[in-house]
Amino acid sequence: MKEIHDFTILECRQAGEHYVVLTLQHGGTMLPVVPGQFVEVQVEGCREVMLRRPISIHDADPQRGTLTLLVQIVGHGTRRLAEMRVGERLNLVYPLGKGFTTEMPPASRALLVGGGAGIAPLLYLSKALGTKGLRPRVLLGGRTAELIPVREAFEPYAEVCVATDDGSLGHKGLVVEHPAFGEPYDMIYTCGPTPMMKAVARSAAQRGIRCEVSLENLMACGIGACLCCVTDTDQGHRCVCKDGPVFDISTMQKWYQC
Repeated sequence: MKEIHDFTILECRQAGEHYVVLTLQHGGTMLPVVPGQFVEVQVEGCREVMLRRPISIHDADPQRGTLTLLVQIVGHGTRRLAEMRVGERLNLVYPLGKGFTTEMPPASRALLVGGGAGIAPLLYLSKALGTKGLRPRVLLGGRTAELIPVREAFEPYAEVCVATDDGSLGHKGLVVEHPAFGEPYDMIYTCGPTPMMKAVARSAAQRGIRCEVSLENLMACGIGACLCCVTDTDQGHRCVCKDGPVFDISTMQKWYQC
């Protein structure tokens, strides 16, 4: 079930130079949201942007009727979102897509690996796993410390590890080179740049660890009508917006081996 609704901006907070955090109020009864789902945002007041923009749900509180988005500022549309003010309204189509699996046996060890804007859906996932009695480990990566925003938001819900290419924060190197990555886990979740996710998926497959990836293909409609986000899986071509964005790597060998 999904709806199109105007949300009111409660907060627009800069998170470093390249990101902004938007907290939105529904104003009514908000639909249930699963970690890993996303919204399609109508960007008004920006003539360069005609289509809605897909953005991962960073956090949600259905009881309060709030959604939080972590927006990376990369173009005209996201720059316009970063300039919005408290009280303005955003029209969203939500909740879209298939989210992460959160049902796991007690005492399971979970690793959440995020890079860049792929960090966004992992906060709500961390909270959801916490409601199951788990405290996951979160491994965040980026080229520099400036490109790893909101890491402090994870600390109440997860053990946080960081890897940066230049060594400006945490381990110097890639996330798959971090000592924490090689430890045993029952489940690995990942979202971020495609090369990073493929490396995580290959390692998980080799080690026999269940793994889910959240793909970030270009999307236009968000409901599987335009077919611009199609990806090749072991089960044939699938729309990332409708059949994903979260996929179990057991169906994605074609994807992560190429």
